[in-house]
Amino acid sequence: MKRAWVVLAVLASVVVAGCGGDPTKGGGGGGSGPLAIGSADFAESELLMELYAGAVRSTGAQVQTRPRIGSREVLVRALQDGSLAVVPEYAGNLLNYFDKDATAAKSDEVYAQLQQKVPSGLQVLEKSAAEDKDVLVVSKETAERQGLRSMADLGPKCGDLVLGAAGEWRGRWEARIKQLYGCVFKEIRTTDPAGPVTVEALRSGQVQVANLFTTASAIGVNGFVELADPKQMYPAQNVVPLVRQSALDDRGRQAVNRVSAALTTEKLSAMVRRIEVDKATVADVASGFLKENGF
Repeated sequence: MKRAWVVLAVLASVVVAGCGGDPTKGGGGGGSGPLAIGSADFAESELLMELYAGAVRSTGAQVQTRPRIGSREVLVRALQDGSLAVVPEYAGNLLNYFDKDATAAKSDEVYAQLQQKVPSGLQVLEKSAAEDKDVLVVSKETAERQGLRSMADLGPKCGDLVLGAAGEWRGRWEARIKQLYGCVFKEIRTTDPAGPVTVEALRSGQVQVANLFTTASAIGVNGFVELADPKQMYPAQNVVPLVRQSALDDRGRQAVNRVSAALTTEKLSAMVRRIEVDKATVADVASGFLKENGF
């Protein structure tokens, strides 16, 4: 309940900031005010937000950043109501959000279907080669004790195990993992979106399975075991900018697409590690990448 009030408060602040003029129309878009670029509530999304913001600023546009606003549901609404102009997204999960029955799993198929399913008024720009997929992980001890190497191994044993995942996981994947792998967890415990709360819950044994992202530095640092997904429950998750169509001009779009073209999974993972392990600031890491790539 407390988190819900926090999300509402943040949204309210975004809307208030726009009173007297749409904050997303201007600079790189075709209005007089600054563009608002937002992120979800985790470090990688904030990093991508800063990369997009810096790229658009390089065109001479005014840009405001709105970090860690909330979940996908909140961000999409903010794009649709004009509070935001651009947010970083992940192709597979975004397709699933717009079409619960989508079956595409491979990168090009996911992107093609996503372009067709994005609601009127919104648009996805060019997808990046960089990918950050959801992945179920367990501790090394649990993997050895339970004989777990894949989600197929996990299925018959889910009834004895607690999953830690973001609140959205249940609605998106609970039925799907049961359908594909026969997995019904003993409990699904709400943690955070693949962040420190989830990691600590797995480390401490509060949960035995956790949903993380493949670029998460915590996987290697803690020796967690990634469970293979042979039936491709989690589709391709290429990084893709989701934009309000009227928000960016051609120069702004080209700038964001340049970021996507320069990103790779390896580069993204390395930047996330600098933030999460080396404790570099998101702004410094983003600035370094932009300078290296000619912005």
